[in-house]
Amino acid sequence: MSDNTSFESNLFESFKEGDQAAFAYFYDKYFRRIQAFSVQFVYDKDEAENLAQEALLYLWQNRESVDSINGIQSFLYTYAKSKCLNMIRHNKVKDKFKSDVLNQKERELDIEILNSIQFDTLELTELERIIHESINDLPPKTREVFIKKRFENKKNAEIAEEMEVTLKAVEAHMTKALKILKTKLSDYLFFIFILICNN
Repeated sequence: MSDNTSFESNLFESFKEGDQAAFAYFYDKYFRRIQAFSVQFVYDKDEAENLAQEALLYLWQNRESVDSINGIQSFLYTYAKSKCLNMIRHNKVKDKFKSDVLNQKERELDIEILNSIQFDTLELTELERIIHESINDLPPKTREVFIKKRFENKKNAEIAEEMEVTLKAVEAHMTKALKILKTKLSDYLFFIFILICNN
């Protein structure tokens, strides 16, 4: 047994008996290792340092459960990993909560915007007429594909089978339809958006 191994073995026994100086030795030895390990999970140096301190404190409080000097490192890494994973899970839940709150605020803002804009029946009817006319002006097959897709909620495969064309042809017609409508209705896109949201 080397002098260092013998020294650490003696310190370990003292540590197990509650010697704070012995604990300080292992604290200094493992703190940076656990901090460096933790930062790989939490990407925050200060948080990783807090986790390392917490792991070592937990080691001190549960020193009687560590059976050997080699068990110290295993104990610390296992605890730190568990805490890191819990933190990641918590942050995901927290981020989801933030996202849900943000979405709710956005919905409330949308409603406020909608309520602040006064549309009368004539304006909506006129807008609907312009949309329908633009669709009717599409080339026949392109119009048929667009109507089946948007109004009849059919899948591309169904449309291709009904019209006896390829899937690529259906996709090409949809691309063409959207391009034409986007150009024709460019001056009304904002109002169309408001109309869709309000229904």
